[in-house]
Formats: sequence, C-alpha cells, structure tokens
Amino acid sequence: GDGCGHVVMYQDSGTLASRNYPGTYPNYTVCEKKIQVPQGKRLILKIGDLDIESQKCESSYLTILSSSTLHGPYCGNVMPIPKEIILDSNEATIHFESGSHVSGRGFLLSYASSDHPDLITCLERGNHHTKPEYSRYCPAGCRDIAGDISGNIIEGYRDTSLLCKSAIHAGVIADELGGQISVTQQKGISRYEGVMANGVAFPGGSLSDKRFIFTSNGCNKSLSLEEGFFSKSQITASSYWEETNEFGQQFLWSPDKAWLQVPGLAWASNHSSSREWLEIDLGEKKRITGIKTTGSGSTMLNFDFYVKTFIMNYRNNNSKWRTYKGILSNEEKVFQGNSNAGDIVRNNFIPPIVARYVRVIPQTWNQRIALKLELIGCRIMQGNSSFTHSMWQKPSQSTETSLGKEDRTVTEPIPSEETNLGLKLTAIIVPVLIVLCLFLFSGICICAALRKRETKGLSYGLSNAQKSGCWKQIKQPFTRHQSTEFTISYNNEKDTPQKLDLVMSDMAEYQQPLM
Repeated sequence: GDGCGHVVMYQDSGTLASRNYPGTYPNYTVCEKKIQVPQGKRLILKIGDLDIESQKCESSYLTILSSSTLHGPYCGNVMPIPKEIILDSNEATIHFESGSHVSGRGFLLSYASSDHPDLITCLERGNHHTKPEYSRYCPAGCRDIAGDISGNIIEGYRDTSLLCKSAIHAGVIADELGGQISVTQQKGISRYEGVMANGVAFPGGSLSDKRFIFTSNGCNKSLSLEEGFFSKSQITASSYWEETNEFGQQFLWSPDKAWLQVPGLAWASNHSSSREWLEIDLGEKKRITGIKTTGSGSTMLNFDFYVKTFIMNYRNNNSKWRTYKGILSNEEKVFQGNSNAGDIVRNNFIPPIVARYVRVIPQTWNQRIALKLELIGCRIMQGNSSFTHSMWQKPSQSTETSLGKEDRTVTEPIPSEETNLGLKLTAIIVPVLIVLCLFLFSGICICAALRKRETKGLSYGLSNAQKSGCWKQIKQPFTRHQSTEFTISYNNEKDTPQKLDLVMSDMAEYQQPLM
C-alpha cells in the first residue's frame, strides 16, 4: 500500500515522512514522491530522522534519485547518513520501500531551494543552537510533526521546544509556506503558560534554564488596548440573544459585550445559523495580524457556549465584502476556534488583513453561538496598503522572494505631480516675499532714523545731506546684484525643502546686517 505519511510541499520547500511517523511504518509499502524547486535553483535536502529496520538495505530502504544520480540506499548502519545533500538539479524523486519488519520509525526529511542554505528540519530544537542570536529557514509542513513546545510569542519559548513548530505557534511563519525565523536566546522563566494558537496546542511548561524569543516587526499588539479604541470603534451583529432567567431577570448578550477586555457576558446570537456574524468597525484602515477568541465560559461559568470554527470577511470604505482565503487555494479559509468555553485561542493572519471593517462568521459551535474576541495588529501608514490580503499574489516559479520573509519596510506615499509643483512654488515664493518685506522694513527704519537726526541738526557728513528726503541721505542706494541667490535643494524621496542658503554680497556703503 501507500507508504507515504505526512507530506507538505510548496514551490520553495517542503517536508515528507513515512506513514505513521514517528510510529512504526507498515510492512510492504512503497512511498515515491517527486519534489522540485524553481528552475535555476539547486535542491537542498536534510534528513531529520531515519530509522529503517534493515541490515543490508535489501527490502527496506530510502533512495534519492536526481539527474540519473542515485543517492543511497540508506538504512540501518550500512551507509552513513549525510546531514545535508545538495543536488545539482532542481528536482529529485524520493523513494521509500518497506518489507517485513518489527520496528522502525521510517524517515522524515525536509527540502528547500539553494536560496535557503540555512535550512533546518522540523525536529531541530532551541537547545541545539548555542549562539545568542541566529537566523534559520524553516521548511513548509512542520506544524503536525510530533514534538513538544512550551511558550508564547510574548514571553518566548522553552529552549527544548521545536523551533519551526514554535514559529508557527507564534504566528511568525505559516505552516503552508515555511519561512525565515530570527531568534534570540535569553534566560529562562519559571512557568510557560499554555495557549492554543494556529492549530498548535500545548499544556504549558515548567522552569527552564534558557528560552528563545522570535524577533518580529512589532505588529502583534492588542488593537483594543490602543488609546481611544473603544470610543472610535463600533461593533454590531446580525442578532443577539435576550436571555430571561428563571427569576424573570433579563440579560442582553449584545455585541458590545464581545470585547475580551470587557468582563461579564459575551456576544451570543439569537439564532443558530452559519449566516450570523459579528462586525467590527475599527474607525480607520488598520493592519490586522491575528485574532484571539474565547467562549462564554471565560467569565460566565454557568454556560458552555463557544465557536468551534469561523471564517473572516473584510472590506474598506465603499468596497464589497471579501472572504479571507487560504494561501495555497482559492477557497475560504476556515479557522479553528475554541474547543471549550473558557480557554483563549489565537489565530494569525498570514498574510495580514488591511481593512477598516471585519466580520467574524461562525461556522460550527457548541450549543449556541457565543464569542468574546480581541484583534491583534497595528496602525498603518498610507504606503503599507500593499499588505492587503486581496493584493497577495502567489509567486511564480521564477520568483526569488521567500514568502516566509515578511516585508518590514515602510513605504512612504509618493506625492503627485500637482503636489510636487505646489511644494516647489511654495518653497521659492515664500522666502522671496519674506526677504522683500525685510528690505522694505529696513528702508522705513532708515528713513525714520535720518529724519530724526535732521531735526537735531546732525549731519551724516555726506555731500548732499542738505537735500530733503530720507532716500537722498544715502550715498548709494542698495541694489540687488546678480551674486545674490537662493539655493533650494530637495530630497528626492519626500520632495520637501531641506536647505535654504541666502548669499548677499556687494552691498552699498550703508551695510545692513546679513539676515
């Protein structure tokens, strides 16, 4: 039968494992997969684990065929297993065959293109690295590989945690894509709180000597903790439940109760239908990188209401609703929500949503639709609109951009031609008007001073001092020579005035101070 187990392959990386890995692989099976990376790249393979019960590789073995070159067979202790295999081709065929055996985990390998020489396997842990800071490339498909993790994106992860699985849990990379991770090691903490995130769960962890923290672009803060968020934002719903208890008291499970920071009831719909929704108006376009959800039991222990799965819709001003879709397919992405009413579950959006309005649309639930939530993200500049999910494009085979590497640059808006012209005219006209006003003001002051001296019988010692009129008291009127100039330079990126030099020379004998 089919001897292939966990298989995730993307255009730039992937992960393959034998059936039942890390359990015992079945008897008499064959697994054959062709893997490839874009043209012009070389294929890098790393065997993370190989445990095949065969002394001479007769009936059970693993081989790698590339451009008529056979690597292997690998099994038992017959042939040393290389830590890394770099092929001259961009494609290869992985062949695993099993005969009769008693035990053996089989194999697990990862691959990537030559763009990622720092490739690691899904089994590498934080304590396998000694440097205080390092960067590695995680292949696609590490989320469902068996192995423990302990930690979270804020406090960091216990150093015994699997690196790539922790990165998926933290929302640094997507399991479907893989990607580059940057890690710093720090002193451990006494307790690591357990939380379900991006389909990865763990019960929590105890004291460790060291921990590792992922460096990110900082867009992972609570939007609802921003100053004035609750006053600027609005939350509405398709319906809400008006509960009347056995004592005749009425409770409103209204949408304003849906904020995770607000104690008490949650939002609960009046109907049990997949057409129910909870809508949030953020007041302005923002970059949304994740969502935290919980059920009614987080604050109301008498109820067991929660949402199991949901989808996300989003839009901006004067635009239609769009559904958030999966990276590798054109189908709506269904997010895994809560498995009980009390725990908080986090899901990250890779790529992020850039929108003003978002809707959470429950698909499955327990007893009744009930939800409390918190949005994660950050404010954006005008130039960051390229992060919108609708503009996300799957790269072609020729691209050399790693989708796992998140763009951390901030693009400033480019002024239009009309804006550039207005800035230039303003930068030239305003200084000229100021200088002319200064000259006029200086002339008035000179006239007043000369007249005052005439009334006191004083003389400036000039040949025509007896003539009336203040301008006649000046031996040589001031004239603007061609050597006087304005120099205005611009920065090409922002087109705003950066430097203003005023040079004045060859003045009259009556010298005014340079201004």
